[in-house]
Amino acid sequence: MGFKSFQGSRRQQGNNVADSTPMKVSDYMTTNLIKFTPDQTIESVMEAIIKYRISGGPVVNEKNELVGIISEGDCIKQISESRYYNMPMQDMTIEKYMVRNVETIDGDMNIFDAANKFLNAKRRRFPILEKGKLVGQISQKDILKAAMAMKGHTWK
Repeated sequence: MGFKSFQGSRRQQGNNVADSTPMKVSDYMTTNLIKFTPDQTIESVMEAIIKYRISGGPVVNEKNELVGIISEGDCIKQISESRYYNMPMQDMTIEKYMVRNVETIDGDMNIFDAANKFLNAKRRRFPILEKGKLVGQISQKDILKAAMAMKGHTWK
């Protein structure tokens, strides 16, 4: 009875740079973001979430500095409060409902470390900052795209 190798077939190891370069978050982050401002109304944010089929997005000030994140769940909280207190929501801004303490991720982080961070933090997205300015966002779907792109490569 022989031994079965669980390592898969061995490939010829060459000097292929793509196989040895770890994939970074910045390679797969989204840079064309739907952004919101703290003075936007809840209704306008809900319309954008529905129109662009997103689950939320970053909230930035006039200097493109991240000040929070607004999500579908945050909007639903406002809907619930509005109904409970019988208050119209047309003039409500997102400043009160956005999450202010936002975890970010480094664009130079390895994609596998980012995947692990998603598992531990239980978040859908992480903003990416450079010198205090919002430059992109990585989502769980972006991690899946990176994994599919690596199909057939060695996992480094």
